[in-house]
Amino acid sequence: MDMAGIFTKLSDVVLGWPLIIYVISIGIACTVALRFLQIRYFAKAWQWTLRPEKKEVNAAADMSPLQAFINALNIGIGNGSLAGMATAVYSGGPGAALWVVIISILLMAVRYAEVFLASYFAAHSLEKSTIGGPMLYLRAVPGGSYLAYAYALLCALFGFAMAAIMQSNSIRLAVERTFNVSPYVIATIFMLFVAYVVVGGAQRVVAISEKIVPIKVGVFFASSFVVLLYHYKNIIPALKLIINSGLSSQAILGGVAGYTVQQAMRFGMVRSINATETGLGTAAIFFGGTKSQTPVKDSIMTMLSTFVSMCVCFLVALCIVASGVWDNGLQSTALTSSAFETVFGNFGQWIVAFLSITFGIGVTVSYVYITRESWLTVTGGRFVQLFGVLYAVAAFVGALMNVDLVWMIADWINGGLLLINLFGIACLLPLIRSSFKAFEKLK
Repeated sequence: MDMAGIFTKLSDVVLGWPLIIYVISIGIACTVALRFLQIRYFAKAWQWTLRPEKKEVNAAADMSPLQAFINALNIGIGNGSLAGMATAVYSGGPGAALWVVIISILLMAVRYAEVFLASYFAAHSLEKSTIGGPMLYLRAVPGGSYLAYAYALLCALFGFAMAAIMQSNSIRLAVERTFNVSPYVIATIFMLFVAYVVVGGAQRVVAISEKIVPIKVGVFFASSFVVLLYHYKNIIPALKLIINSGLSSQAILGGVAGYTVQQAMRFGMVRSINATETGLGTAAIFFGGTKSQTPVKDSIMTMLSTFVSMCVCFLVALCIVASGVWDNGLQSTALTSSAFETVFGNFGQWIVAFLSITFGIGVTVSYVYITRESWLTVTGGRFVQLFGVLYAVAAFVGALMNVDLVWMIADWINGGLLLINLFGIACLLPLIRSSFKAFEKLK
């Protein structure tokens, strides 16, 4: 067996069931400790998100809580929803979609926990820097200074690999396949766009994200509902197939491992978490930059980003199953395109290409902020210009390269982020619980 084969085998073992059990255990612990807040506060979360109070915005912050929520949603709806969910159905069968729902409900409590810690420690920090998220709250756990640095290093590498390289590669494939444009032209244009975003800093990230999210979410839900409306007679049978296959012993083994995938092409728990970014601590970095004085309220609100990401993934799977193409041998965006083509014909490929582009741009833009904050932590606030150059170059190179090896390396980075961040959440769970109980008493 060659080195690539050995690396893949190790990934399947280490990043398989051990990590799955670890993540689900933390999800259950957060859910029980917070008394199922993801269900009890679901309606309130929508109310606070859709009707934000301006007085809660800190003028010294990088972004408001609502803008942080939009960016968290932006990174939670990427090409994994189109390519990854299709691959999960291809590899694990329709039952994989059922586990998207089950695990995402648990992960909503984890999202609350990580965002609360980011907001809480940022609000109580004496530092002038807006750097926050796990890099700040990990300092309060055993081995904190080392864990915070290790997390920042892994997160920076993850940003370069999964945002700059992977997303640009997915966009290039979509544009080249649909419009027959030279990959070098695509790579150059995307590199210049990324450079424009990097130069603008946090405010430009916020401005672009606020424009991209409504477009990509609106087009996705509108086109998906048309597909389901066209195949309305198959919706109930498709749901039955998803539930029945998801609860069979074979689907449990395949479906859990294949549960949603953020920018993914195969099974794996790491990419399943990527679909919502929950547990990685990336959303916590956004909220660490808000300097909010209402950490509990903000954290309840941001659970919806996990919920919306789950809905996107489930709709992709339902369209694939209801349209009857789930077992046609295709996978990735090709399988998603085939589902849309049953309704829109060749135009369906254009729709999926548009979604792939906007999904990919959204993730890349929002990750500029995440990767930059991690870079500043690792370098002690130095070499900001070098970061911008490297991020733009990575976008250019990623559009042209074969990224199979990078996918495998990113899996391990993803696993490391989960292990460190969830360890911090577990250690600080008493603080999370006591603060939530105090919030409920004041209501």
